[in-house]
Amino acid sequence: MADYDTQPGRDAPVDEAMTQERLDADEVDLRDGLAGVSAMVAGALGAGDTLDAVAKFAARAIPNVDGAGIALVEEHAGSGVRSTSATADFVTDIDAVQYDQFHEGPCLTAMESGRPSVSGSLGCDERWPRFGGRVARMGVHSALSLPLVVGDRVIGAINAYARRRAVFADHAVELGSLFAGPAAVAIHNARLLSDARDRTTRLQRALDSRAIIDQAIGIIRSRTGADGDEAFARLVHISQAENVKLHVVSQRLVDEAVRRARIRHQAS
Repeated sequence: MADYDTQPGRDAPVDEAMTQERLDADEVDLRDGLAGVSAMVAGALGAGDTLDAVAKFAARAIPNVDGAGIALVEEHAGSGVRSTSATADFVTDIDAVQYDQFHEGPCLTAMESGRPSVSGSLGCDERWPRFGGRVARMGVHSALSLPLVVGDRVIGAINAYARRRAVFADHAVELGSLFAGPAAVAIHNARLLSDARDRTTRLQRALDSRAIIDQAIGIIRSRTGADGDEAFARLVHISQAENVKLHVVSQRLVDEAVRRARIRHQAS
């Protein structure tokens, strides 16, 4: 039996009579989802594309899902949570109710406990009285949130929703948990890759800016006879006086020097 947090005072959802055909079909969907996750890792997708793909694969891998989404812990913003991807508009609406309005719900509970969180009747779920009532009035009654865990750290959650009541029982939780493990690794790796690419881009921009500044210093020295420190001080003065970034001032000076050189060359 799957280990998860279920609705207090209410029996856990019970799987309908599962025929072998249904079990086989669910297993195929899970395998397809896991294969998709593996392909994402091998293909080194960007973070945004990875999250969109994981949400779509989750909606297929977990039985009875009408809409799924991914939420991530904001690593640079305290303990905040943000919705990053959803397969249906109503999931985005639910996320806004959970994270921005009431700050309660199955995703937040799953992230806090590190265990799947299930509800089969959100309107009656006393764990989230404000969230549950609001979402039930939106016509959504079942929820399954699966924490995304890397090592001993929860980095987010997969959130699955259904309009019918009591549709996420042991079978759905088990399949969802099997999917969530590899999905967490794929998302974590995509974020690491994205961060590395961002750092490389910032470093390259810094190197390019430094090269332009050095060229501008050389131009000022050749024109004025100033030493390196004096030439740099002149650039800084222009930058501050015009409230323009140093590399922009330097680029302008270099471009003007190139333009003049071309004019002289054409005239000779």
